Amino acid sequence: MKNSFLFLLLLPLLLAAVPAASLPPRQMETLGRGVIAIKSEPEKIFVSWRVLGTDPVGLAFNLYRSADGATPEKLNPAPLTGATHFIDATFNPAAANTYSVRPLLAGAEPPPSARTIVATIPANAPARPYFSIPLQTPAGYTPNDTSVGDLDGDGEYEIIVHLTGRARDNSRAGFTDEPIFHAYKLDGTLLWSINLGKNIREGAHYTQFLAYDFDGDGRAELICKTADGTVDGIGKVIGDAKADYRTQGDDLVPSRDPSGSVTTPDGKRMTSRAGYVLAGPEFLTVFDGRTGAALATADYVPARGDVNAWGDAYGNRVDRFLAGVAYLDGVRPSAVMCRGYYTRSVLAAWDWRDGKLTQRWVFDSDQHGPADNTNPYRGQGNHNLSVADVDGDGRDEIVYGAMCINADGTPRYSTKLGHGDALHVSDLDPTRPGLEVFAIHENPKHPYGIEFRDANTGALIWGKPGGTAPAPDVGRGVAFDIDPRHPGNEVWSTLPGLNNARGEIISTKKPNSVNFAVWWDGDLLRELLNGNTVSKWDWLTETTHLLFTAEGCTANNSTKSNPALSADLLGDWREEVILRTTDNQELRIFSTTIATAHRLTTLMHDPQYRLAIAWQNVGYNQPPHPGFFLGEGMKPAPRPNLTFVAPSK
Repeated sequence: MKNSFLFLLLLPLLLAAVPAASLPPRQMETLGRGVIAIKSEPEKIFVSWRVLGTDPVGLAFNLYRSADGATPEKLNPAPLTGATHFIDATFNPAAANTYSVRPLLAGAEPPPSARTIVATIPANAPARPYFSIPLQTPAGYTPNDTSVGDLDGDGEYEIIVHLTGRARDNSRAGFTDEPIFHAYKLDGTLLWSINLGKNIREGAHYTQFLAYDFDGDGRAELICKTADGTVDGIGKVIGDAKADYRTQGDDLVPSRDPSGSVTTPDGKRMTSRAGYVLAGPEFLTVFDGRTGAALATADYVPARGDVNAWGDAYGNRVDRFLAGVAYLDGVRPSAVMCRGYYTRSVLAAWDWRDGKLTQRWVFDSDQHGPADNTNPYRGQGNHNLSVADVDGDGRDEIVYGAMCINADGTPRYSTKLGHGDALHVSDLDPTRPGLEVFAIHENPKHPYGIEFRDANTGALIWGKPGGTAPAPDVGRGVAFDIDPRHPGNEVWSTLPGLNNARGEIISTKKPNSVNFAVWWDGDLLRELLNGNTVSKWDWLTETTHLLFTAEGCTANNSTKSNPALSADLLGDWREEVILRTTDNQELRIFSTTIATAHRLTTLMHDPQYRLAIAWQNVGYNQPPHPGFFLGEGMKPAPRPNLTFVAPSK
């Protein structure tokens, strides 16, 4: 009996020591080579392609060009064994030039397949660093967050666009427009449109959507919260099409927010709750990626219940939603839908398999302590989350702000540091084992405004106090490798100074943005993505230099200034940036044309990075990180342990 108990105590450590190769492989989408061609200059075309997660080490490639449909000619005199890009300066600009890539297996080329992806530069095309996706944006709407998934199983990503009209933050009363989703192929073909209806409020905290192949049929589904009146991609209405649960604002409720509130004669601050949805059924729906048709609908968990029990009377805290994809069994993906983070927090895990939507588990903070601030799992969530295998057992945990939830839905730890706006999880400090978390916090009652912790145990590695009154809130914080002189990621926030991964101040100056980042140029350091610009931190002069501006484009979400999406979508391992045009009628996918000496597997085949792309649209968008250290002085990236699924007919 004692030996059995000892074994159970040691089991997490034993699992963490299991080599990745001995763990079962994860089911992953089957991608093509992602060949792209960009006319970077009038006389040069930059061609780039993917290294896949299952490619043999040192796989070589041949690159072919066909002009106006003629027989393809090989451009490389010797097999290409280095970085997976090529600069073509011998093309005929008056012809349509089509590029294709073939791997060399045992010195021979396999025959082209139906999934071979080619890239074409039209005749006399202008030089431009982006691909255009024309949109069918409804009047009064703006393309906002996007996500990607292989919706039709052709080995290419499609784009899912959240179109937002009149929106409201949870703390603001007022009616909103109906949230709309569009799905587009990369050539601009509209696959379907889904309207969530009047009973889903529009805003950053309401509509979290997940695009992923949940059932392993080789095609991605869309999962999100729905309600009476949602119209799917084939025109079918979910629930009661005539139902309208929006409050009309005839009464007032107490408010702590001075914006939009009124003061009554007895001195109480009150606000209207017009436009909130505080009653009626709430659903979770799985939509078919090809057609947008609703495949299954279940009651949303948790139900809102008593709105007051979430911390206010008017619907602010009850409608704070998050979502993520996690491999909770280590092999197949599950959807994790979440409600609440200022007070009560509930996470519900769902599986979509074999045509059935089933619930795997529910974590409820209020089942692990009293419904007050003495409960270590209440009030610990952020406006975002992250998903990572923090203990190395092959199964994912959910880093939910200041706490972590195990793959089986049990609590792992809570730092008790409370709510914050930003969250970064990766091997941020490669000099120590495992993953780390960098987070910021806004409650001045807690000892740390920024903290750096062990992702597995929650143990504090270092922390620093927040600001002082009247601005104690640390509103931004990031962790990126921008200085090659210090191992790991540098860390900075709205507090003074630039820190290394050990928390030491390495400069009193810091970059001029604290938002997103992108691997863009040829080195392994990360560049700064802010609004429609890409910049580089010069660690010698301690200044920020502009590298690139996406003319005619703009970012989303006000001061958050984030892209519609940033991810390694195409070409080699560097990241693309998706931005909307200022007229809201087009998405542009920007891709680097800078040469690199480095060759890495596509980041979309790193499990943690791929899941980060799935949750990037959630709440306050955060940049993705891989599950390993990618930066100056990095070790060879670990080979992902994957199994690919081919699309079923």
